[in-house]
Amino acid sequence: MHWSHVGLNCRDQRRTEEFYTRWFGFHRARVVPVGDRQIVFLRQGDAYLELFPAREERAVPGRDDGPTAPGAVRHIAFQTDSVDELLAAMGDAADVTLGPLGFDDVVPGWRTVWLRDPDGVVVEVGQGFQDDHIQEGDAPLHV
Repeated sequence: MHWSHVGLNCRDQRRTEEFYTRWFGFHRARVVPVGDRQIVFLRQGDAYLELFPAREERAVPGRDDGPTAPGAVRHIAFQTDSVDELLAAMGDAADVTLGPLGFDDVVPGWRTVWLRDPDGVVVEVGQGFQDDHIQEGDAPLHV
């Protein structure tokens, strides 16, 4: 089993495609016509975004680190070498909803900002996150 994609509903597919290609390194991989509409697949490495034309208004606007209602994706996330350099490059295109915040007390060097994409989806961009050193056979986390 491996990761496949995230499907996003878009008010304007071109605007959303431009956002993810310009700022997150995606490129158009395929366009699938469906009647008078199309589905656009964007790829970056092994990750895909599938862009659908939206048919309804956004039910829960993205704010802070994303919606907290069940059944709603809270946010999608990317890693970068420098949150500050990305924000500087984006300038006014960075619709920041939260942060940047540092999490050095949890993971030294971890810093994150949350942005809103053109459709209101919250996108987390972090730097410095590293996995914990969990050994095979360790007990699973219970919440």
